[in-house]
Amino acid sequence: MQGQQGWISLLIYFGVFILLFWLLIIYPRKKQEKKHQEIVEALKRGDKVVTIGGIRGEVAKVKDDTIIIRVADNVELEFLKTAIGYKEDNQ
Repeated sequence: MQGQQGWISLLIYFGVFILLFWLLIIYPRKKQEKKHQEIVEALKRGDKVVTIGGIRGEVAKVKDDTIIIRVADNVELEFLKTAIGYKEDNQ
């Protein structure tokens, strides 16, 4: 009987650990990824963005999986959409 209670306690602790791990790490990360995906999908020509590498520019063209960013006059770079860090506020 004592051995069974030990296993049940262990399973309860393991379950609580998995639940806390999900609540503190996995759920917030998925929420953040969803928000980033919405921002990237809403990008249009003329939006100012910053890549994850710190390159600032203006969206020149949006393709299926990539975005072309104008970083200077006559200089355009093509990035994967996942490389977009965030959209700057147009002020």
